Amino acid sequence: MAKPVPPTVSLPAAQYLLVRYAKRGKMRFASHRDVARAFERGVRRAGLPIAYSAGFSPHPKISYAGGAPTGVASEAEYLTLGLTSPRPADLVRGQLDVVLPDGIDVLEVTEDAKGSAGESHASEWRVVLPGVRPEAAAEAVTGFLALSHAPVERRTDKGVRQLDARTAVVEMSVLDADDRDASRRGTVTSQEDCAILRMVVLHQVPAVRPEDVLTALGAGQGLVPSSPPLTTRLSQYWPERGSAGTLNGNTVS
Repeated sequence: MAKPVPPTVSLPAAQYLLVRYAKRGKMRFASHRDVARAFERGVRRAGLPIAYSAGFSPHPKISYAGGAPTGVASEAEYLTLGLTSPRPADLVRGQLDVVLPDGIDVLEVTEDAKGSAGESHASEWRVVLPGVRPEAAAEAVTGFLALSHAPVERRTDKGVRQLDARTAVVEMSVLDADDRDASRRGTVTSQEDCAILRMVVLHQVPAVRPEDVLTALGAGQGLVPSSPPLTTRLSQYWPERGSAGTLNGNTVS
C-alpha cells in the first residue's frame, strides 16, 4: 500500500514564522527529538496549514535552531514554521501554546522572511549553584577569567573529547541581590544560599556547554556545588547578516 501523502505536499510555503519557546520544569529533561515530536503533534492538533518538503517521504517544514542540552531549562529556544497560507502571528502563538505539553510554552511568534531559524552565535546562561557562597563564586570567576586556556574533557559516544572552556566564554559574573530577583525567568527554586552565575558562551566547534565551564571551575578553581546546578538559557545572539557582530565589545562570531 502506498504511503499517504500529506495534502499540502504540493503547496509551497507562503509564510514563515519564527517561534520562541521556553522549556521549563520537567520538560528540561526532554531530548531535542522529544521536543520536535511534540511540536509536530502540536501543529497538527492546532490545525495549522503546515507546508511539507517534496520527495517520497515528505516532512513538515519546521526548522530548529540549536537546542539546549538535555537536562537544561531554557527561555530562548527557536524554530521556524513554514505555512501554506498566512496566519496572524499572535493567533498562531495562542493556538500552539494550548496544545503543547506543560513545560513547553510558546512565548513569541513573529514573521520570518529568512525562512530558517538558523544558528545563533552565542547564548546567555544562568546557573544556580547550590551550597556555594557568592563570595566563593566571585573569587572562582576572577581566577577563571584570568586564564588564557581551561582544558577539560567530556566523554561522548565516540570517546573522550578535549575542549577549551575558557576561549568559549565571552562574559561571566556572579549576580548580586537585585539581579538575582530580576533573572528568575520561569524557574522555581530556593536561591537563598546559592550563588548564581551569569555567563555568555560562544557556539563553537567543538561545542562548549555550561557543564564544561562548570567542570573547569571545579577543577581549576575548586568551585563545586553541593548538588546538581540548575542551568537555564536566557537568550541567544544572532549577529547581523554578513557581519560577526559584537557583544559588549567582544567579537561574537
